[in-house]
Amino acid sequence: MKVTCDREALLAAFQTAAAVVPSRSPKPILQNIKLEVSDQGAILLATDLEIGIRIQVPGIQVHTPGSAILPLGRFGSILRESSDDMLHLESDGQSTTVRGERSEFKLPSENPQEFPAVADFQEGAYHELSARLLRELIKRTIFATDNESSRYALGGVLLEMGPEKIVGVGTDGRRLAKMEVPAHSVGGHQSGDSMTIVPSKAMQLIERALTDGDAEIQLAARPNEILIRSPRATIYSRLVEGRFPKWRDVFPQRTNAAKVELTVGPLHSAVRQAAIVTSEESRGVDFNFKAGSLVLSGRAAELGQSRVELPIAYDGAELSITLDPRFVSDFLKVLDPEKVVTVELKDSESAAVCSTDDGYGYVIMPLARDH
Repeated sequence: MKVTCDREALLAAFQTAAAVVPSRSPKPILQNIKLEVSDQGAILLATDLEIGIRIQVPGIQVHTPGSAILPLGRFGSILRESSDDMLHLESDGQSTTVRGERSEFKLPSENPQEFPAVADFQEGAYHELSARLLRELIKRTIFATDNESSRYALGGVLLEMGPEKIVGVGTDGRRLAKMEVPAHSVGGHQSGDSMTIVPSKAMQLIERALTDGDAEIQLAARPNEILIRSPRATIYSRLVEGRFPKWRDVFPQRTNAAKVELTVGPLHSAVRQAAIVTSEESRGVDFNFKAGSLVLSGRAAELGQSRVELPIAYDGAELSITLDPRFVSDFLKVLDPEKVVTVELKDSESAAVCSTDDGYGYVIMPLARDH
């Protein structure tokens, strides 16, 4: 194998692939990245056997096709530290030589034949949607997942795929985020009765790899795995096993709830201020809605008290609810500051239901009052 490559382009692709490489593995070869070069171009492959990625490398001149195993740490360091615009790579299967204008590195290399295959996208049935929308769905749901719990199904985002939409849901049992985006089903691709729960780690990788904002991407679910293809990358992941909660039951059908419209930026600022004097033991912030204003109060015995007033357009009955400010903040920080959020409240014991006009919903369970 012999190629000349654009260092910056190779570094960007290498860093994306590196997110999959396991820090420890019973198969040491997995702690490397494989470079495959053909007359059509070059692809980097990485896998931990649960998640895999194939990512195209732009700016490569192919002199001789072939493949090489690139050690993650040392090859990554060469790419980062070199000041050359172009690098020359050559590999004979035993070692890989990297040459710059005034530098040369020779790295021992493992046998490329021993690197496991990484699935490619060969599906006839799939959903198609823009990369921008899928990234938005991930950003707005992944923070609500739970990777600490023994309930494995909560450690991923549930994807429900219908004829013209995809719904993503993340929950840790105390709050739930749901995002609905338009997506076109090709070849009759739908969720059916099976649960497509994509691990949080795979979702983070997908968000990172989808850099072409308006590019169309394809998403195909099989019984135990999911494949996603963008113009630049193909990502494979095994699905999380287990049953996801019946999330629709969490969105209550209320006829007598108070509805308040709030602007994200000012509300987020008020929440952050009120949270300054909360602690692990006393982390709740009281949200007190009354005519014309929302008053946020925090208190912790050893830290003091806070009171922040926010003028709002509300003329209903007085309502109070105690919420974890971290959960409120997590929701607000994935939205634009100018966005308007509708908050539905019934009483201090019932969940607060937040929604936006672009298919986003968020439910937060209240905290018990400690005073």
